[in-house]
Amino acid sequence: MAQNSEMIEVLNDLILINNDRVVGYQKAYDETNETDMDLRTLYNQLADQSRQIASELSSEVITLGGEPATGTMLSGKLYRTWMDVRAVFSSDDRQTSLDNSEFGEDAAQKAYDTALMSDDLTPELHTLIATQKATLKTGHDTIKGLRDAEKVLH
Repeated sequence: MAQNSEMIEVLNDLILINNDRVVGYQKAYDETNETDMDLRTLYNQLADQSRQIASELSSEVITLGGEPATGTMLSGKLYRTWMDVRAVFSSDDRQTSLDNSEFGEDAAQKAYDTALMSDDLTPELHTLIATQKATLKTGHDTIKGLRDAEKVLH
């Protein structure tokens, strides 16, 4: 059971990270200029992606006999920056929005890297987390590409 509690802790940290990501992208959507429909659509897609990922992780926590985390992470050993990023979304400037989104995406990638270094994961959970990290990396790369393109325009 001790190993299960360690796995549950890792999974719950990732649930909270994804919940933070959902809230961050909802805020980014709300504060992005309506003329930037491409960003608003992307932010909605990325929030939905994290909802799905959190749901998958919650199912695994339940399977392990644990209680899935709810809410967002106000402090934590794996992830602190997304909350700060959300607070910075105060400008409707496209470049600022993309810069802050990429910062949050970098933090999510680091959190997944940390989770993947855990010796407490079963091979199946390691594969699930690696797959989720790759999915999130696609979002990261999209944000980074848009951010870099925006810098060229200015």
